[in-house]
Amino acid sequence: MLAKTTRINFLFDFYQMLLTAKQRSYMSLYYLDDYSLGEIADEYDVSRQAVYDNIRRTEAMLEEYESKLLLFEKFQKRAKMIDQLREAAEANPPDSSRLLSIIDSLEKLE
Repeated sequence: MLAKTTRINFLFDFYQMLLTAKQRSYMSLYYLDDYSLGEIADEYDVSRQAVYDNIRRTEAMLEEYESKLLLFEKFQKRAKMIDQLREAAEANPPDSSRLLSIIDSLEKLE
């Protein structure tokens, strides 16, 4: 559950501007502010089921955006390469061939 929440939070960060204002608001309250479905429903004067359906549809949309645009996947790859660069640079002596290889990989990452 925590892994799903973390993933949705990242996807929301990357794709929130592609969502409607209402979708952004529901997702922000639910995932970032930790509101319950009932609290969001009271805030917007709608049913708990309506909030649940909206959040589930929005999650599916975020996953669809990611499947097409791959922003989160590329972010993860870049973060991993930066860690590898740091390790190679901190080696004594620095591993220049490994550094160049990682830099080449970074350049190829779209």
